[in-house]
Amino acid sequence: MNEVERMERAERVDGLDGVERAKQEEQVGSVDRVNIMSQTHQVSRESQANQANQGSQESQESQASQANQGSQRIQGSQDDRAGLRLTNVTLTYPDGDRRLTALDRVSVTVAGGELAAVVGPSGSGKSSLLAVAATLVTPDSGTVEIAGAPVDGLKPGRRAELRRTRLGIVFQQPNLLPSLTALEQLQVMAHLDGRSPRAAAAKARELLDAVGLSEQARRRPHQLSGGQRQRINIARALMNDPAVLLVDEPTSALDHERGAAVVELLARLTRERGTATVMVTHDRSQLVYADAAYAMTDGRLAVLNEAAAA
Repeated sequence: MNEVERMERAERVDGLDGVERAKQEEQVGSVDRVNIMSQTHQVSRESQANQANQGSQESQESQASQANQGSQRIQGSQDDRAGLRLTNVTLTYPDGDRRLTALDRVSVTVAGGELAAVVGPSGSGKSSLLAVAATLVTPDSGTVEIAGAPVDGLKPGRRAELRRTRLGIVFQQPNLLPSLTALEQLQVMAHLDGRSPRAAAAKARELLDAVGLSEQARRRPHQLSGGQRQRINIARALMNDPAVLLVDEPTSALDHERGAAVVELLARLTRERGTATVMVTHDRSQLVYADAAYAMTDGRLAVLNEAAAA
């Protein structure tokens, strides 16, 4: 059974590798869709602005509000502290003649610049939580807000645009493209966003420096250690300057020392870049780096008193 199938059966979900494939396919497949959507949206704004100029001041304000509505839902709040908020989220999956509860009235808020860690056994709902936060799965009930903007009711194209511009995901396995250098792994993400090659290269170099790999920019995955590949995975997720960073088991394939270094790096980048970071982990020893810690059990989320927040 592959990862997507396991995610659809909530009690077996533990990892976003299957979700990664869906996200990558949707990102690549949605580039043209997003470009067309953006052009259409621009024409709509110009048309509405022209109509507003012909009417009264009240009509101008009303039409300008309509023209900007879709853009505001994607951009969200301008408050740097706006991050991720889930309110009373419930998610169930069909299982024969009954339904399995993956998330049971989950509420959590993670502000910009904060790292929240979630621990729990396999099948407890951790990856379902990440999938809902990533807008890859729509919950049965409850609300999800990213950077102050509600995602409820957004069409698939808008959700893809939101993931491309406001979300970063660090997967359990880096899944780097074997033929690309460390620098090129990051530049691919900027290409999806339509950024110029020069701007993409500059951003990629800046992030490689931030994760301590500027000297490895020309190396390919087989020339890098597991810890170095995971650092590239993190840098790649930050290429779009996300408001929210979702991290799935970043230390599962690393020894304790390298794992601690990766989580410490995540905590530092979270503070420096103001992202709202949610990290799923089995390793409770890494909770010392978190600002808040939660335990997931049978789809329910509870605060852990043992979190060493600072």
